[in-house]
Amino acid sequence: MTELNFRDYQATDLDALIRLWNQVVGGGFEPVYSLSEVVASCQMDVAVVAVATDGEVVGIAVARAAHDQGWIVFFATDDLHRRQGIGDRLLGAIEQRLAPSGLTKLSVLVPEDQVNVGVLTRAGFLDKKHLRYFEREIPVRSTELTALKKLGGRIQGRNLWSQIAGMSAEKDLLEKRLVLPLSNVAMANQFGVEPPRAIVLFGPPGTGKTTFARAIASRLEWPFIEIFPSRLAAGGDGLAFGLRETFESIAELDHAIVFIDEVEEIASQRGGEPPSPTQGVTNELLKLIPSFRDSPNKLLICATNFIRALDDAFLRHGRFDYVIPIGLPDSDARAAIWAKFIPDISADQIDVSILVSKSAGFSPADIEYAARRASQSAFESAMLATGRRGGDQSGPSMSDYVSAIEQTKTTVSAEVAEAFTEDIANLARV
Repeated sequence: MTELNFRDYQATDLDALIRLWNQVVGGGFEPVYSLSEVVASCQMDVAVVAVATDGEVVGIAVARAAHDQGWIVFFATDDLHRRQGIGDRLLGAIEQRLAPSGLTKLSVLVPEDQVNVGVLTRAGFLDKKHLRYFEREIPVRSTELTALKKLGGRIQGRNLWSQIAGMSAEKDLLEKRLVLPLSNVAMANQFGVEPPRAIVLFGPPGTGKTTFARAIASRLEWPFIEIFPSRLAAGGDGLAFGLRETFESIAELDHAIVFIDEVEEIASQRGGEPPSPTQGVTNELLKLIPSFRDSPNKLLICATNFIRALDDAFLRHGRFDYVIPIGLPDSDARAAIWAKFIPDISADQIDVSILVSKSAGFSPADIEYAARRASQSAFESAMLATGRRGGDQSGPSMSDYVSAIEQTKTTVSAEVAEAFTEDIANLARV
């Protein structure tokens, strides 16, 4: 057995670590932890090296403690010193150093196709074949959190996209135009596709423009930052200054979805005597958009209910890649939205096709309101009928839903819907 000295890892062992790492990778195995993680763990956790009599580092074991369990982060022996008992002794040495921490278990993850694991089984490790290893990237670096908090931004839930009921045509369009090129930049560039930098969503109130903006952020796993002009104006230095300062802070982030709702409030038509109070803000926003477009991995989404009110220069080519209509849900979308809000207890007794027919012209917000009103009405009736909890368990009925529909005032009038159709023909750019 080779004579070895086992000691704690030192900064001067970095070259040896990289050499052993490259031998593992060269052998066709991709370590579970990245090299940067292993180096960091050598400095912060527990690392032991095996040193031959000539001073050469011929093995290394790196581990970290998590609660009562230790994890082997990296484990390797030099190719020229295999089968000399180095591995067994390294594992023993790392266990000795972890034991005082009160650990009850030592675990190691290896690539699924790695076959040379005899040293682990000889050292008493059991192959837990029913276990699989999963990992995912954390979308925001810790250094970005301060800037994100200052901006009032946050990470959206990962399933917002799938939670949008119906609206398949809109989702399909946004997936193709926005999500695909922004999440596959290298391939988009190969095809000559420039990932979008700024878009406008327009449509009647209550059609889900804000929901779509949040869902895009969720789909891309980018931070979502909503800019509220009223808050910027309250800062004391003026809205234009607050807008410029906000965009400068956004530039510090690696990725971001920036959302401005009701953008017509700060980008309305300029002109007239005297100039409108917002004209300076409009000018500032028009100057900020080109510089924003120069920053990769960011998307500006502006939403408006009144696209005709926007300044002509605001919508021109070069500032916004797409001007996308978000309209009232069609029959298939209404069916999906209704199904989302009908409780399981009532599902078998509800004819959704009737609800779809009776709710023509409803926005998603209108349908949600009517569905919740039906549920509340049925709940109150059940409680009042029995005078105690646990009364009627049948849930909302068709009559509850039909009554709720009849009592719901639609958000979008026929005139607004007609004007929206004209805006699609004249202003949409998809």
